[in-house]
Amino acid sequence: MTVNPNFSTSQIPVALTIAGSDSGGGAGIQADLRTFAFHRVHGTSALTCVTAQNTLGVTRVDPLSAAAVTAQIEAVVSDIGVQAVKTGMLLNAEIIEAVAQQAETLPNLVVDPVMVSRSGAQLIDDAAIASLKLLLPLARLITPNRYEAQMLSGLEIGSLADMQAAAQKIFQSGAQAVLVKGGGMTGELRGVDVWFDGKQLEVLRTDCIPTQDTHGTGCTLSAAIAANLALGEELYVAVTLAKRYVTSALKHALRIGQGQGPVGHFFPLLEGKP
Repeated sequence: MTVNPNFSTSQIPVALTIAGSDSGGGAGIQADLRTFAFHRVHGTSALTCVTAQNTLGVTRVDPLSAAAVTAQIEAVVSDIGVQAVKTGMLLNAEIIEAVAQQAETLPNLVVDPVMVSRSGAQLIDDAAIASLKLLLPLARLITPNRYEAQMLSGLEIGSLADMQAAAQKIFQSGAQAVLVKGGGMTGELRGVDVWFDGKQLEVLRTDCIPTQDTHGTGCTLSAAIAANLALGEELYVAVTLAKRYVTSALKHALRIGQGQGPVGHFFPLLEGKP
């Protein structure tokens, strides 16, 4: 199928998420689509896997075939067109390689390298991690957390200087820009991110929100960046606006379930509510 990602039958901005499904609704495809909707961007999706999970954790993961993922991407971009794309959980090497092949023609690619959780647990196997590096030179932005940045850079990260060094090292992989996220850091560095685009090395700070309900923050941030890119914002502006959105969503995090609840993607509807 011939695809033209810049073709669109609508004046409404369109974003595509390529990620897994979270049955608990806090992360993955579900978080991405809510984030797109908040930004008045039409959300489309290509599912890579289906998970059985809730606020307590993941109990089962079923991957889709690489061919099925490719077919979803082609179906969206050949008819609707997209202005920005984000990737989340790609799960295995076959899916990653298929997405990398498609990504060569996709605009404004934001890669959230879902390899390691914020707590440090590895989420995909070594073969998938190796294949993920195929995506990096195609990305307009890559958004690793602390542990992912360690794996991608080969550096131990325990300080702000370490984060800055890792961002610069990861940039050498070919991505146009890197945002090393500090959500997994401790103390005053928690929530502090480092931006590097080859010229500008910036420390981005926002309010640190005291809440245990932070499920889906990484997915939400990368989706918000993609949404702002679809709206025509410059990359650095898109990042700062996305961080502001995530901070507000954390202030309205949802106390649901028995474990870690999700952020409040639709926080304007929650303001003033008990």
